Amino acid sequence: MEGGGMDQRVEPEVRRENSGEKSCGRSPRIRLEKVYFCPKRSRTLFIMSSFEDAETEETVPCLHMTFYHPCQGEKMMFRCLNFGEREQVRADEAAKFGRDSSACRYSLMDARVSRIQFSLQFYRKLHSSECCFEIKNLSKRTKLTVNQTELGYLNKVDLPWRCVVCFGDYQILAEIQEGESVDYFETHLHLAEVPILQERSLPSLPSLQPVPESGISSSIFLCQDKSPTEMDENEPC
Repeated sequence: MEGGGMDQRVEPEVRRENSGEKSCGRSPRIRLEKVYFCPKRSRTLFIMSSFEDAETEETVPCLHMTFYHPCQGEKMMFRCLNFGEREQVRADEAAKFGRDSSACRYSLMDARVSRIQFSLQFYRKLHSSECCFEIKNLSKRTKLTVNQTELGYLNKVDLPWRCVVCFGDYQILAEIQEGESVDYFETHLHLAEVPILQERSLPSLPSLQPVPESGISSSIFLCQDKSPTEMDENEPC
């Protein structure tokens, strides 16, 4: 075959002749014929078929967290955090931050930090595709603020899509990136070189209504069906 512009390759095809005569103990004669096929076209069809049969990929919710502490260069309290890397977390797992590496997924190497400082719980609102993160203060000794809202021990509140979390000298900018997955989410940690409250202009941050451990609140915009996360009963005052 000529002039087709195809990358063709010739392969022999084996055909056996049967003349009807007795072979007299000899093997039948074999005749070779040329068979043409196009390997490029076959490969293209295979790739297209694999692409069409593949499952649809879903986007993953991601919580970006930028950390700052004035003594981070000297005391290296963030040395156990994997900055710049996305980490996958199960949706039913409470992501905990604190000093105790055996109890917390994210460890802060600072004696002034509580054993378990706070937790983050991912969930989706009822009859909604909106993803939310609930933050709960698990420290008896240190209050935690989200924007201008102060959380006491075991108080919790939903994170706005962009907010600043503070406790002690720690500043954390939290930003929620929407996604479709319901089974897991990702965290993406960053390190700030300058104070977040100084660097970022956040004049319109809303004041939030904290919710006690019972989950009862007078605020109409908070979800009432949230289950409490694990309590830090043994945390020293």
